[in-house]
Amino acid sequence: MTRLLLRGFDIRKGYLDSPAQTRLIAALRPVLKAAPLFRPTTASGKEMSVRMTSAGALGWVSDKGGYRYEPAHPKGIAWPAIPDDVLAIWRDVAAADRLPDCCLINYYGEGSRMGLHQDRDEADFSWPVVSISLGDDALFRIGNPTRGGKTESVWLNSGDVVIMGGPARLTYHGIDRIRFGSSRLLPKGGRLNLTLRVAT
Repeated sequence: MTRLLLRGFDIRKGYLDSPAQTRLIAALRPVLKAAPLFRPTTASGKEMSVRMTSAGALGWVSDKGGYRYEPAHPKGIAWPAIPDDVLAIWRDVAAADRLPDCCLINYYGEGSRMGLHQDRDEADFSWPVVSISLGDDALFRIGNPTRGGKTESVWLNSGDVVIMGGPARLTYHGIDRIRFGSSRLLPKGGRLNLTLRVAT
């Protein structure tokens, strides 16, 4: 594992080896079956290029009602529990006294991206956000605490973990693009990004 510190982002390159990644995908399959991926829209009604779902007591949703956490999937079913293998990563890297109550799961297919944004729908920004990359490589862009200014980018690979805490907690960040088909972890290609959050 290689550790990279970039604008306060703690990037653990190669944190998960290949067998650990495979185990994590197996643990996520029941979650994705119980709470299927859906394509959200922004508050302005624009459809996002990623599909998403969640695990935990709360899940992050986006629609014309805005960005928020909800206790149920848009289909009305309760979110499944966060798998133990995922929680083990939080326990190891987050240095936090409590467990996350949301694991947001984003799926990036060919052509998917995520514009620069802040994670600010949580009640307490003192808790970190932990991001886990699985599957295809993704170009991760890091901005500033406010919009504008110079940015820096780094490729995230399958098995990388990023801890966003402290000064980096409200820094703008996003995914410019993925290298579709660069990983064989997901049978149909693409990237799964898990973000563990303390929402309440």
